[in-house]
Amino acid sequence: MSRIAAVTTALPSHRHKQDELAAATAELCALPPTRRALLDRLSANAGVRTRHTVLPLTGYRRLDGIDSVNDTYIEHATELGERAVEDALRQAGVTAEDVDLFVTTSVTGVSVPSLDARLVPRLGMRPDVKRVPMFGLGCVGGAAGLARIHDYLRAWPDHTAVLLAVELCSLSVPLVDPTVPDLVVSALFGDGAGAVVVRGAERAERAERADRDGYAERAEQAEHAAGVEQAAAPTVRIVATRSELCPNTHDVLGWHLGPQGFRIVLTTELAEVVERELGGVVKRFLADHGLQVPDVVAWVVHPGGPKVIDAVRDSLELPEARVATARAALAEAGNMSSASIVQVLGKELAAPDATPGPIVIVGLGPGVSIELLLLERRG
Repeated sequence: MSRIAAVTTALPSHRHKQDELAAATAELCALPPTRRALLDRLSANAGVRTRHTVLPLTGYRRLDGIDSVNDTYIEHATELGERAVEDALRQAGVTAEDVDLFVTTSVTGVSVPSLDARLVPRLGMRPDVKRVPMFGLGCVGGAAGLARIHDYLRAWPDHTAVLLAVELCSLSVPLVDPTVPDLVVSALFGDGAGAVVVRGAERAERAERADRDGYAERAEQAEHAAGVEQAAAPTVRIVATRSELCPNTHDVLGWHLGPQGFRIVLTTELAEVVERELGGVVKRFLADHGLQVPDVVAWVVHPGGPKVIDAVRDSLELPEARVATARAALAEAGNMSSASIVQVLGKELAAPDATPGPIVIVGLGPGVSIELLLLERRG
């Protein structure tokens, strides 16, 4: 089984309170009083306290048309993605030249050559690194990218892979004639990037042996110096993956490309589809591995919004505490599309005194698509 070696999140430096963003959006879009009141209600009920943007709020006035927006996306997605991957490699103790597979996912802009091709020389990766740019998956992209990495590493257990999910959702907020779904987007989505380093089983075992040897030496030194017994870091393995498309739901969530760029396609059916479909998919997935919902010690849930989180909780009949990490991520940075699941995963794996056992990642996105990963945390 492949092992997760590092998980990091990179957020832009411009951080704003929710009411500040609502006021800026209302001004930029020249909303009439009735629409401003609706935006204020949506913002207050979004479960978000703060969000990050790649530009200062005054900078969005300078964006004029899809070409200007996309040029801004390429510049800032590259910079933010580079920071996220560098942090993850450093945390994992992996050099850029050690990376054999580089998977990127993003849906808030278009880049040809792709972001990964731009980042390979900047990061110092080998010219022969395998690259898989993923587009069109939306919010499910982070979970899907991690799942495809695991599938690859089963065939190449001596390899190391990196996932980058980077989304600049603020660039997709329309400034002309915003619809109600557009206002929902402006109240919910934020900018950010997440990166994950994953080792194949053979590569991980070699690294773990080296870590144990080094840990034993450091622990002995520490005990002699301070009389303190140290604990080894937990191991997190990816056990299995599953993908599922919910039938007849492709019009529920997505993008429409128009003269002003991407416009959200979002219906009120999304939470209903999740609550109706997710429970059965998850239970069948767990049953394949001899598990049931109560056996899972932690749930890494995409923070798509309060209603989506509610739908996951209710579909799986989970106590509210099991989705607390997703709500905390939503409050901290909003919905960052594909990057959000990486943020939630990082929070869950960094939790102190975490219980060993099965962990399930629940990714959700256009399609409506469900992406599941079964992890195992060992003490």
